[in-house]
Amino acid sequence: MLAIENLSVKRGGVQALRGVTLYVAEGEIVSLVGANGAGKSTLLYAIAGALPSSGQIEYQGRLLNGTSADRTARLGIGLVPEGRQIFGTLSVLDNLLLGAYVDYAGHWGQLVGSLGHIANQASIRERLATVYDLFPILEKRSHQDGGSLSGGEQQMLAIGRVLMSAPRLMLVDELSMGLAPNLARQLLGMLGRMRDLGLTILLVEQDARAALKVAERGYVLENGRIVAEGAAGELLNSGRIQEAYLG
Repeated sequence: MLAIENLSVKRGGVQALRGVTLYVAEGEIVSLVGANGAGKSTLLYAIAGALPSSGQIEYQGRLLNGTSADRTARLGIGLVPEGRQIFGTLSVLDNLLLGAYVDYAGHWGQLVGSLGHIANQASIRERLATVYDLFPILEKRSHQDGGSLSGGEQQMLAIGRVLMSAPRLMLVDELSMGLAPNLARQLLGMLGRMRDLGLTILLVEQDARAALKVAERGYVLENGRIVAEGAAGELLNSGRIQEAYLG
């Protein structure tokens, strides 16, 4: 589904990624792990069209280089960003409905003031039902402001907002950040349920052990380069991860 070859990215004049090559097959959960500053988030933003890059990004046989972020989203790539980035003054329901903007990209300006109308569309109701089935607390809190939710609930909302765009490939950036360990494990464990819904997932995580436990395969990123790859279990039992994190 996703093939990246020799990808390089500069951010603020710094070489953040250097010749990265990786692939993600349809239906896989693949984890990309590494220490802070290794370039993990940069890679996701480049795939999503939010950062310029050199090299090749191919998605379902289509080259994405130079494709804008909004076009990338309409092609079926959804990004759950680091830090959640929800709209704190909007209700939970409105946050979710805004995630469906890809359906209305051509005339979104006329619909922003009538999100209730969007909620009446059959396809949108179906997606809402899926999100609420995965995260029942969001339905219970649907009329609360997003900013009033706990950190874990906000992370659920960030995931649900992406699911509302009906992605085929979901990029997840630091899912466990700022969460209690038990809740982080719970959310990571739910990625399997999302995969069963037809999603392919590329997961970026600093918590390497937790991330590799839910993945089929993994890559280790160090100073902008892939330094190890393989089956998740093999990486867990190797010393390469410790070297990447501790030097």
